[in-house]
Amino acid sequence: MPHRSVSLTAPRGSVAADVIREGIDALLAAAADEIPLEFPAEVLAEAEQAAGQQMDSSARTDRTEVRFVTLDPASSTDLDQAMHLERTDDGFRVLYAIADVPWFVDLGGALDQEARRRGETLYLPDRRIPLHPEVLSEGVASLLPDQPSPAFVWVLDLDAAGEVRTIDLERSQVRSVEKLAYDQVQEDLEHGNGHPMMVLLQEIGALRARLESARGGASLNVPEQEVVADGDHARLTWRRPRPIEDSNAQISLMTGMAAAQLMLEHGSGILRTMPPAEDSAVDRFRRQAEVLGIPWATDQAYGDFLRSLDWHEPAHLALLNHATALFRGASYAAFTSAEEVPEDPEQAAIAAPYAHTTAPLRRLVDRFVLLVCHAHVQGTEPSAELLAALAEIPEAMRVTGARSGDLERRAIDLVEAAALAAWTGETFEATVIERREASPAKDGNDGTPTRVEVQLSEPPVTAWVPMDAALGEVVRVRLDSVDAAEREAVFVAAADGAA
Repeated sequence: MPHRSVSLTAPRGSVAADVIREGIDALLAAAADEIPLEFPAEVLAEAEQAAGQQMDSSARTDRTEVRFVTLDPASSTDLDQAMHLERTDDGFRVLYAIADVPWFVDLGGALDQEARRRGETLYLPDRRIPLHPEVLSEGVASLLPDQPSPAFVWVLDLDAAGEVRTIDLERSQVRSVEKLAYDQVQEDLEHGNGHPMMVLLQEIGALRARLESARGGASLNVPEQEVVADGDHARLTWRRPRPIEDSNAQISLMTGMAAAQLMLEHGSGILRTMPPAEDSAVDRFRRQAEVLGIPWATDQAYGDFLRSLDWHEPAHLALLNHATALFRGASYAAFTSAEEVPEDPEQAAIAAPYAHTTAPLRRLVDRFVLLVCHAHVQGTEPSAELLAALAEIPEAMRVTGARSGDLERRAIDLVEAAALAAWTGETFEATVIERREASPAKDGNDGTPTRVEVQLSEPPVTAWVPMDAALGEVVRVRLDSVDAAEREAVFVAAADGAA
């Protein structure tokens, strides 16, 4: 029997899990005044009491015989959504169950106040800091398979083109029958033996993507940096969502658009808004496309143009990074009367009014949107307590989102610096994705040299390098030094800078 060699060392660029853990512990200790780690005793007590309460089935529709399935990363246990998709005589019916978090969290109670303090679940490379205690978020409130669960069920009837024709929202009892994982679902589909509901999800997702294109919506196909487990180590990689994830996202977007429609029709709610890109930003982006040799036809919508770009191509990658200038200014807008509806209620990237409503276990605002929408569907006025709370939620989401985003970036910088240490002194090819001119010395400031931001494919990082090169150009850079404690890696131009 042949013997295989055994490696006793971790792959280069990976980081021991305990190194990451110690670094994240230090980051959290430094942010202890801002990031709530432990739940106060009264919050945990209220969560336990809520978890043990009996569901009142008389006030809910019984959907436990419907074969709902969930679709998430394999390791997820905080499951917000479950779906059941059907083909009808003239289109499709989508039953989209969303965890009924409001049933467990009373307005004004300790759980509610703690959730407003946290805003969202915080995801770090080796852990997550949940929005709600785990007895709820990974237990009775999660749409785990084979357990009866309280849920809001969106009932959306679509025509043959995927357009939503009717909207309903029920408070129901549901039972998921299967927990599906993105990677396995995609693999099964590609081998021709996909789950029947996932085959239908692909079909509906494709129809919704065509409608998005027709109304001028857009999304950025830019790779995301991700930390993945590798035994006792972790490593960085670039990740692009699988096609089935895009289809799943279309169902969520469709539901958010339905929620926004209900709230606008009835005069109260919270929208997720984004202003259209300024003309100057669009003109600048068009000029950058010309410089990079990627013509953008004047009669082509920018969403369609972005969808045509492939991040594997250096020039396309540079242009996609510049497209972020077209997606700025997202915020939340609360209103309690028709007079308070924002002048422009659209989310420009979606090209339609939109609301967050499908992730209440992980995001604060969704709980309030669900409650308001259900009142509208029932033909009742949202309670005075609920309407009063709406005005506070946008600021809570802004503050907690900024705080969480900052900590997540610092955590990734920590892992990145630790992973890069093994490559110190080596030279890499990289794509220029941004360029900044030198700034002169002024008022005691030494100024800065011309520099470019580059993206490496392996190791999967971006970095600023003092050198000059054109957007989209492939250059050679050298990793000069790494200071893991300061979460900093220094790259310089290689002697043979042009690739």
